[in-house]
Amino acid sequence: MKPSGRGPRKSDDFGKWFDYVLSEAELLDVRYGVKGFVVYRPNAMKIVARIYRMLEGELERAGHRQVLFPVVIPLSNMKKETEHVKGFEDQVFMIERAGGEELQEKLVLRPTSETAVYPMVALWVRSYGHLPLKMYQSVAVYRHETKATRPLLRGREFLWIETHDVFPTEKEAEEQVLQDLDVEKRVCQELGLAFMVADREPWDKFPGAEYSYAYDVPLPDGHVIQIGTTHYLKDKFTKAFDVSFLGRDGKWETPVSTCFGPGVGRMLAAVIATHGDDGGLVLPFGMAEHDVVIVPIQQKGQEESVKSKCAELLDKIGGAGYDCALDDSDRSPGSKFFAWEVKGVPLRVEVGPKEVAERKVTVFRRDTRTRETMGEEDLLARMGELKGDMLKTLARRSQDLLREKQKRATTRAEVTDLAAGRYIIKMGFCGERGCADEIRKATDGYEVRGRALDESAKPSGNCAWCGRPALRTVYVADAY
Repeated sequence: MKPSGRGPRKSDDFGKWFDYVLSEAELLDVRYGVKGFVVYRPNAMKIVARIYRMLEGELERAGHRQVLFPVVIPLSNMKKETEHVKGFEDQVFMIERAGGEELQEKLVLRPTSETAVYPMVALWVRSYGHLPLKMYQSVAVYRHETKATRPLLRGREFLWIETHDVFPTEKEAEEQVLQDLDVEKRVCQELGLAFMVADREPWDKFPGAEYSYAYDVPLPDGHVIQIGTTHYLKDKFTKAFDVSFLGRDGKWETPVSTCFGPGVGRMLAAVIATHGDDGGLVLPFGMAEHDVVIVPIQQKGQEESVKSKCAELLDKIGGAGYDCALDDSDRSPGSKFFAWEVKGVPLRVEVGPKEVAERKVTVFRRDTRTRETMGEEDLLARMGELKGDMLKTLARRSQDLLREKQKRATTRAEVTDLAAGRYIIKMGFCGERGCADEIRKATDGYEVRGRALDESAKPSGNCAWCGRPALRTVYVADAY
């Protein structure tokens, strides 16, 4: 396969660069024919599977058990919690006919699963001995997104995990919300992603929640992408669906609940967008098509010795537990280099007659685009070092991006100037929705994302926009 020419520069046009990488690295195909729906190809699914394993492992260790609920929800269930149905009524996909006949009751493709889960919880939970109940499912959800769609960043079908947890006391439920935040934090760290955590504004919380927290990741173009949320639902869903349990004192009580939704597809988008460079993907070990690719550098008359050495190294590296491949195709070395770099393979091992003669190898690391030559006997030990060092390098770059993109504002003029410069803004905020609406209109889409959890609960000073006393310090950003 002849490689295509170099694509757009990431710093010049992030959108074109992102689309180019999705295609050239064989991650997604957007030609499915239904707006907002894409095909995940094997290279994307390897990253997706790794993210799922990280999250599922964390949840299993915290006592969650996996379930799977149907994709369809009776419309009558959706209507039982009024705030919830109001929040999703304009986004649902509705099934009205099946088998050529009109259904007696319309069905909804799950936009989220609370209204599927709690009718069953009402059957399962009857005594304090059934609590806490901690479940999760790894599924796709469907929302008829009205904004312009963009692959992974904003679609109509997206991959996630959702937990549904039920507790006898508010204290246990609120502790679970904090544990959810820690799960998201640890997985972000494993992915090398910098993030911001916000207590969402009352008008922007999950429909039916008492309060919501969200994780946002900064992207190179100045936008943020929400990759996960966790919500304290109190008793809104348990009451709506008549969930009750017999307490230790013999009295019937209503339990409280939480839910947590880490967005796997959006985490994939964040990994691509944050770590990639002008050459394509840049990935940690365990996420690319291969961890290591061996490329022979052939010279006439030396083919057999180079081929033999490459086969020996393939067995050695694969035997050490790495996903290793040998590219012995008839493409030129330069074409091979480009093809594997765009796919983000962490390490390339180059072997030519000189390396064979000297019993050495040349190793190219994708993150820094640097080469080093070492003895064959040192290769595996050095690979172990590079595996950890590459993740640290990617994490450091992501933190640098967050520091570069995040600025403070104390006046209206500073807010508008920073928004024009595509920065993420930290500012004192009065808490009024009307003020947030004015900011959005004046800055062409910047949203008050919520109270910054890394700031004190009550700031000094005034709202940067309206001048009234500030109730909290918030993030303001343009979100996909």
